[in-house]
Amino acid sequence: MTNKQLAQVQNQIDHNENNQDQDQYLTFFMANEEYGIDILSIQEIRGFDATTTIPNQPIFIQGVMNLRGTIVPIVDLRLRFGLEQIPYGDITVVIVVKAKLEEGEKIIGMVVDAVSDVYSVNHTDSTRAPDVGEADNREFLKGLVNVGEKMVVLLDLKKILTFS
Repeated sequence: MTNKQLAQVQNQIDHNENNQDQDQYLTFFMANEEYGIDILSIQEIRGFDATTTIPNQPIFIQGVMNLRGTIVPIVDLRLRFGLEQIPYGDITVVIVVKAKLEEGEKIIGMVVDAVSDVYSVNHTDSTRAPDVGEADNREFLKGLVNVGEKMVVLLDLKKILTFS
């Protein structure tokens, strides 16, 4: 993703209009699937930079980054979801979010394959994910929504970013 494209998405986030009947989601790709997170939780989007590794962390914790004086843990969502790890490329980005977790508000970076778009979704358009077995990742899902001809998986940040 180019700096211009990142700036356009960041501009959409910065100029978010609060509509009572709609939520806005930033969407991104991982393993050719499109996922969405609530746009209000996003602090910034940046290209991937090297991280400092912290020993004895779960495999999906890539390390930490220093973002303007704040030490931010970096989570590789591919590994968090049990997907195949791929080399980071030019379009790999870190979405920095502020999430309200049990232990308080945390700033965490999430590595994703590429940012896609921002969608406004009516509350009534989102549906629960179907129960299709004992998939552990189902707990990470907030719902599903059709956007045009495609389906977007809406994620629950609180559950994704709570590690035990």
